[in-house]
Amino acid sequence: MDILAIETSTEYCSAALWRDGKVSERCELVGQKHSEVLMAMIDAVLQDAGFRIQDIDGIAFGKGPGSFTGVRIACGVAQGLAFGADVKVVGVCTLEALAQASGRDKVIAALDARMGELYLAAYEKRNDGWIEVIAPRLCRADTAPDIAGDGWFGAGSGFAVNDTALSVRYGRQLSGMDMQLVPRAGAVAQIAAVEFAKGNAVDAALALPLYLRDKVALKTREREEARAGAAAVRTGL
Repeated sequence: MDILAIETSTEYCSAALWRDGKVSERCELVGQKHSEVLMAMIDAVLQDAGFRIQDIDGIAFGKGPGSFTGVRIACGVAQGLAFGADVKVVGVCTLEALAQASGRDKVIAALDARMGELYLAAYEKRNDGWIEVIAPRLCRADTAPDIAGDGWFGAGSGFAVNDTALSVRYGRQLSGMDMQLVPRAGAVAQIAAVEFAKGNAVDAALALPLYLRDKVALKTREREEARAGAAAVRTGL
């Protein structure tokens, strides 16, 4: 099976092609220019493999959580390409893709959600698949949920911006961490391949983003209050 995957939930933009277990990928740090870069990146990945979009059997995308605009771009592009190619899609949680990208079997995945908050989840690999130990959620570092056992690996920008709080929260349960790790299309493709094989793909119209924040746009006063709360948390640590 041949799967095209895209991931735009962070400041990185990536596209990948999964071909019967082999993954080719392009990834760039683009800031907020995903809409300017993504289609050319997809074309390059397909051309490298001698493919056209009509040759694809399915499309996968990072459905979030993450940047509101980035997640919307991935969802919209996946829908448009899937409609055009008449194929189904699989949306992959970006936190699960982060766990996959880590190469570890027990992962606490955390992305910076701004305003002093994190997108956080925990996964354990069993039988070549990921089991949710902590479901994806929006939280502050100091209120991150407890987790049982040790040997957990911390992955993602949530550890980079909240390293002290998360280290205090999980302490010796962490065997290590990679603060620079980001969800990438190659990891999205690997997870999606399993879902396609299980028959869990959906029609393009059902390619929906995953938002964990109830209000995407906050008023200026609410943003200032959130920042003040985050500063108070850091001061208290």
